[in-house]
Amino acid sequence: MNKKPLILVTNDDGITAPGIRTLIAVMCEIGDVVVVAPDSPQSGMGHAVTINETLYCNEITVDDGPQREFKSSGTPADCVKLAVSEILDRKPDLCVSGINHGSNSSINVIYSGTMSAAVEAGVEGIPAIGFSLLDYSWNADFEPLKEHIKKIALNVLEQGLPDGVVLNVNFPKIKQFKGIKVCRQARANWVEEFDRRTNPQGRTYYWLTGKFVNMDKGEDTDEWALANNYISIVPVQFDLTAHHFIHTLNNWNL
Repeated sequence: MNKKPLILVTNDDGITAPGIRTLIAVMCEIGDVVVVAPDSPQSGMGHAVTINETLYCNEITVDDGPQREFKSSGTPADCVKLAVSEILDRKPDLCVSGINHGSNSSINVIYSGTMSAAVEAGVEGIPAIGFSLLDYSWNADFEPLKEHIKKIALNVLEQGLPDGVVLNVNFPKIKQFKGIKVCRQARANWVEEFDRRTNPQGRTYYWLTGKFVNMDKGEDTDEWALANNYISIVPVQFDLTAHHFIHTLNNWNL
């Protein structure tokens, strides 16, 4: 009899967020689940790790599911590191991160704690997927996502992923999807502004604001897919080398 796959679940919205609770329930249908997630929201943390503060991690019970759960005072990347080094007795067969409350498409992947946890798992040689829903509401409806999350996870378990590649999966905020599109990351960015304010003590502080600008008109991007009611899947690599520029750079007078 084959052993059930060991699945590590994490996120950046915190261990009690509805998104991760949905993801845990789906993964429990597939394998043996261990959850290691932040004890509070860590959105926008990117790939930060804790090096100047004490790091805590405690086993807890959140619901009556079969999974084991641990909450950590650290970042999403910390959670994966702790899971691999301190909690699990073998390497997981899969790591899933999310379901994030909000988009991680396009340039958002750079800032995302959700995707950084998946990338950290990939660095450790674990097949990994980040899942996100384009709905920032705490009460977002994750029900329509379940069958698709299960299908994608089972495919990764069966097919595997290349070394150095993880999947970034985003869902539009609708009840019924047109299908799934395998995409490239759209070329877009945030046009940012800082709202300058003064506190009651007279000290100046800043509040980051801005708007998302998609400069990419291609119909093969994650932004196009999501705008047209498709689930987007982008294979992400964490080798940041600009391989296409190496030859040109070697011809500089350095």
